[in-house]
Amino acid sequence: MRILWLKSDLLLPLDKGGKLRTWHLLRHLAARHDITYVAFARPDEPREHVDGMREVAASVHVIPRAGTPPKGSIAFYANAAVHVFDSLPYAVGQYRSRAYSNRVASLLAEQDFDLVVCDFLVPAIHLPRRLPCPAVIFTHNVEAEIWRRHVETRDGLMAKLLYGLQHRRMVSFEGAALARFDGVLAVSEADRRTFERLYPGATREPAHVIPTGVDTGFYSPSPSPSESRSLVFTGSMDWLPNEDGMVYFCRQILPLIRRSEPDATLSIVGRSPTPAVKKLADIEKTELGAGETSAARVLVIGQKSGVVHAFDPDREGEPLWETRTGKGGPLGGSEWGSAADEDHVYVANSDVRFLRDGSRRLNSSEGGGLFGLDLATGKIAMQVAPVACGDRPQCSPALSAAITLVPGVVFSGGVSGFLRAYATDDARLLWEIDTARDYTTVNGVPARGGAMDGPGAVVVDGMLYVNSGYAQWGGLPGNVLLAFEVGNP
Repeated sequence: MRILWLKSDLLLPLDKGGKLRTWHLLRHLAARHDITYVAFARPDEPREHVDGMREVAASVHVIPRAGTPPKGSIAFYANAAVHVFDSLPYAVGQYRSRAYSNRVASLLAEQDFDLVVCDFLVPAIHLPRRLPCPAVIFTHNVEAEIWRRHVETRDGLMAKLLYGLQHRRMVSFEGAALARFDGVLAVSEADRRTFERLYPGATREPAHVIPTGVDTGFYSPSPSPSESRSLVFTGSMDWLPNEDGMVYFCRQILPLIRRSEPDATLSIVGRSPTPAVKKLADIEKTELGAGETSAARVLVIGQKSGVVHAFDPDREGEPLWETRTGKGGPLGGSEWGSAADEDHVYVANSDVRFLRDGSRRLNSSEGGGLFGLDLATGKIAMQVAPVACGDRPQCSPALSAAITLVPGVVFSGGVSGFLRAYATDDARLLWEIDTARDYTTVNGVPARGGAMDGPGAVVVDGMLYVNSGYAQWGGLPGNVLLAFEVGNP
């Protein structure tokens, strides 16, 4: 099938539940269907976030849009005030865009799609009145219920009035939107029943449930029984349903668990915890994660999953933080090794991908990126975007080789054959060389450089040594060991 998939944002980086849910759904659909993806993106959106979408979509259309102001800021309240007299709920109306609507209309006119998918409610406002093919809406939440909870949890008459207004508008919009579609997808039986209760007769047929699951390739159970009595909840802690869930769990469920397991601990890990969530840390043996660590030593491990993990070796490997730097895969994420100084750990991202024609040829537009992560928090402090291949044959932007660090400089060799040196303070390029060429060697053997993979460069006594040539995964072969003098590269 040819599917037109409409969403308000790109999926990369994969840092939210809704993004992860859609990404994995698209990943499976893309194996059999042709997907055209349309979304907003900030004018300064990193190019790798756009290009990376082509792993799950045959074509990607981006509509420029400035990001929503941070919650609680003056700009946020000013933006919300503009929509007070809008007939649409603020959460939807702020995404009105003639450019987005025009792009959807032109795609539907120019191409023969078999299905349109609206991912969340927002894209529904950009659909023309008449559609040339069936349409489905993929609901990740019952939005009206979330706004109802906002009304119930707000203090002050004015706040309750404003949120009550938004709740009523969302009920009206959500019911009308569901009625437009040939099919409705929900993520749980509870959501399906709520739709039927709030909007009886609105849907053309009962909602279909696609339960939210777990990526068992990323989260896999230990083969041996664990002696730990530790519980971990992870999620965006500024999201009201997560706050509701953890408050209920800590007050109603956790005491029952501790009757039989008195030593059970709970860690709540997630961004931007609300005041209500922070208060949960006052409960005995309950702590909040995602803060800075005071550990004297930190053990950092990068995985092919694309996630970098930090542990406290002096507290039995207690997790400190985790940061995603790549999409991951069999040839993804961090492959051969990272390096660290006193403040940061430096990680290269591979994410090698192949063309989908069965030839096992390298995809020259996917993979790569170099990151410097704060050892205390895991936050990205320095980042180098993937360097495009252009017309270079047998090339990938992937940085699979181990990286090398000297004070102030990080060296990274790529599958492209380039060896580059970057400043650790501001990621500026200090030096680069294309190693994929012929060489006259000291031992007289004909030699040529190629892809750089596996071991990284070695720096000793004012010299840098590195091998070039790696053909195992479709890269350029080679057979040369290069030596560079620091003063004469």
